[in-house]
Amino acid sequence: MGTQSMESNVMLQLATEAFQAKNFELAAEIYECQLVDYSDVVSQHELLVKWADALAFGGKLSEAFEIYQKASKINRLRSTHLENLIVCLTNSIRSKEGFVGQKFQRGQAEGCGNDAFVCRICVGFLYEPVTLPCGHCFCKKCLDKEKRPVCCRQCKDDSRLTDLPNYRVNVILSNLLTKWFPSRLLTVQLRHEGNALYAENKLEIALEKYNEGIAIDPRDHLLFFDRSLINSSLKNNEAALTDAEMACKLQPYWLKGRLRKAQALTALRKTEEALTEYLFCITLDPENKLANLDAQRLLSDIFDPLPDQVQERLPDYMPLLSSRTRIKGNLTTTFSSNCSTSSPELYKGNRTNDDSLHGKSMSLSGKETASTDFNSACCGDKCEKGHVCGVFRQSAINRSQLTKRKPVWEEEGNAGSDGSPCKRFKSEVKVETTSWCPVARELIDASDLECSLCMRLFYEPVTTPCGHSFCLKCLERCLDHNAKCPLCKEDLSEYLAQRQYSKTILMENLIAKYLPEELAERRINNDEEIAELSNLNKNVPIFVCTMAFPTVPCPLHIFEPCYRLMVRRCMETGTNQFGMCLSDSVNGFSNYGCILEIRSVEFFADGRSVVDTIGRRRFKVIQHRKLDGYNTADIEYLEDKKVGGPEEVELRTLHNRVYDQALSWLNSLKAQQKDRIIGHFGPMPEKDLDPQISPNGPSWCWWLLAVMPLEGRAQLPFLALTSLKDRLSGIRRVLIFMSRCRSR
Repeated sequence: MGTQSMESNVMLQLATEAFQAKNFELAAEIYECQLVDYSDVVSQHELLVKWADALAFGGKLSEAFEIYQKASKINRLRSTHLENLIVCLTNSIRSKEGFVGQKFQRGQAEGCGNDAFVCRICVGFLYEPVTLPCGHCFCKKCLDKEKRPVCCRQCKDDSRLTDLPNYRVNVILSNLLTKWFPSRLLTVQLRHEGNALYAENKLEIALEKYNEGIAIDPRDHLLFFDRSLINSSLKNNEAALTDAEMACKLQPYWLKGRLRKAQALTALRKTEEALTEYLFCITLDPENKLANLDAQRLLSDIFDPLPDQVQERLPDYMPLLSSRTRIKGNLTTTFSSNCSTSSPELYKGNRTNDDSLHGKSMSLSGKETASTDFNSACCGDKCEKGHVCGVFRQSAINRSQLTKRKPVWEEEGNAGSDGSPCKRFKSEVKVETTSWCPVARELIDASDLECSLCMRLFYEPVTTPCGHSFCLKCLERCLDHNAKCPLCKEDLSEYLAQRQYSKTILMENLIAKYLPEELAERRINNDEEIAELSNLNKNVPIFVCTMAFPTVPCPLHIFEPCYRLMVRRCMETGTNQFGMCLSDSVNGFSNYGCILEIRSVEFFADGRSVVDTIGRRRFKVIQHRKLDGYNTADIEYLEDKKVGGPEEVELRTLHNRVYDQALSWLNSLKAQQKDRIIGHFGPMPEKDLDPQISPNGPSWCWWLLAVMPLEGRAQLPFLALTSLKDRLSGIRRVLIFMSRCRSR
């Protein structure tokens, strides 16, 4: 007996591994064979459920349902017993519908048209829009109801929502909505009034508000949803179902609408159809606990045997339909084709004068194969108004109307251009859900979308937490001077500290949609400004501060507003370069300088920054200028003149001699002093084999000039020299002078 028990355990382990490896046929065979080894009802019940799970995932749903029924006769199936069946059915729906999770629910309101005015939380018309730091907009009331911390439903960003209650309504967008869609706003206001009355249990008055709103705009799915709730509370279950169905028609992939419909069907004891809706809800959101629990409960009721009524009751749930609004028998067939490896074959339904859909009925004990089951469950040649092949269809059909269908795989093209009725369903749904009236042309005014700072059309619009919108560059320039909103003067220190200004996506889309010509002109102007700022010969930005040399690092502390703007522009243009010059009492800055390249920038909360730069090229100033508070210049670049022949030999000799002399001076310094120099400027560069290889000359010369204790005015002539020989000779004289001073 012990040996037999060990063998059974080994076989059950093998069955588990086979199931995990998706070898469902093997797993089913093992579970079936092991049943004879167990006489206790608990073990038999467990094995029957596992056997049924393997059959279901293997595409044999008819057989699986029989086994689930047998298990239910032993003991009622609990939620845990039906989890795998739920997964199997929803996976099949997901495959048929061609989407995963909430793909369509998130994406159905994308775009630049009126769909842009949809809140991604309530999937309703955007009302009192609040712009989050990530740039996405939602209804203020919707955000107030969200769990804390709030996470953006579109980009899933919650890193910058530190003080959401202080985020206010976007002024520009709110004004546009009021101007463009007054009737839509009125219906939303009526809906909110109805919701407030519903919360006060004034159901009849609330119902009047919803009726009034629907009369104004019969396309608002939220009004139908709320009215369905009211009707359910008033025990008007038929009316509640009608409203829920209308909400689902307007928003086919809206989870809350599907749940409402399922609940309305449950109240009317339409178990099979309710189960279908719950399965579709799970397809939209696999983590939805309510849909999962209710679907498992309904399945458990279906399999639960009733004394003396079992044979009469089971066939009620088995006729095969492929409509989304009913499940009945399609549990055994509609999904089986996706579980099995064979390709489904399409069948065509005959249509009667009353446009009813015909199918083929079957009981749990039917002997037909999964492929035949699927054939009878597929849609006809005319999938109208959202009918979906093999999974769901938006039509209410009586089981008494079901008859056999005829195979028409030779006529599959009738279903759509690519033979896929499912694709046509999606396109029809898209048309239905994007049928908002367009904005009247006479209402579109470019002045409604102008920045209050530059008085031009918004370019890269951003919205502050106080609800005001500006061009990104305009706002940054204002925050350089004062960390307050330019309009309402609210403190934006925290907003400035984050320094992550995201464009307001809806506003940018609206400009692109309704003002394309104005946007094109604005973009051309911006590109011209960027091109002008990118010129590294004319109007080159000049930082008037200290001496800088080629190849030598030059860290800078930026705190003045004009230089904040200058550095930001250098980075925006992509050049990452500006000039460094000494100050001059006559011209404002010296006639010679060095181009610095920005390597990195570290910003502080108050707007200050530390900029890590390194010297690149020397230049001579041709003309001094000013731009937006900082200096600019027209420049020409300097390069060392190359020599050859005897002069090159003499230059090499001088180069080696001065390098050795410089190294000797460096080594003569105190250890502490030497460490400070190396810590700030890095080690002294190696001697170049060819001193003329760089147009700026050897890098060690510039390093030495930077570390030697010389004033800027004494260093400046070296920067202007284009003769390497003269520069080396000058460095040599300075080294000799410093050595003599040290010896004294």
